[in-house]
Amino acid sequence: MVWRVALAGLLAGGLMTLAACGGGGKQDEGDPTGTFKVDVPRASFPGKQRLAQESTLQITVVNRDTRTIPKLAVTINGLSQRHDDPTLADPKRPIWVLNETPFNADSALTNTWALGPVAPGQSRTFTWKVTAVRSGTYTVRYSVAAGLYGKAKVVDTATGEVPEGSFIARVSRKPRPVPQIGA
Repeated sequence: MVWRVALAGLLAGGLMTLAACGGGGKQDEGDPTGTFKVDVPRASFPGKQRLAQESTLQITVVNRDTRTIPKLAVTINGLSQRHDDPTLADPKRPIWVLNETPFNADSALTNTWALGPVAPGQSRTFTWKVTAVRSGTYTVRYSVAAGLYGKAKVVDTATGEVPEGSFIARVSRKPRPVPQIGA
């Protein structure tokens, strides 16, 4: 009798574990579709930086379409680099530390931020505050999307291409100067 109760408990626990592991629909099931026209009138990131200096990366996107963009998103690549060293627990090493990310724009994707719907003619500005933690010359790339999973697209009104760009940032070995107290 005891073994039946134990077996029933194990089976119930196993079924509950399976039910918690990915039931439901696909992750992109409710992702919007369509192609939307946008402009990126402002994209900036300082080309010269110093270690331990906070910098601002900013990208502004304007909806030039006649329809509302359902979920405006920006993906940033190049804030970290990968080191193939088997002794590292995590091969991803930061170049910049994220101090602040765009407000209320987190997504399940580690390098993509989504600010939600944007009405025709309206704009959204994505702002990151970052601090350089590694010296050198680096390229940071960005791309704009109308959703998180690629079903909805945006195109630049001038080029007809996906809006994307890059910044070259040179991070000096010299840390930023510390202000002298009482000087």
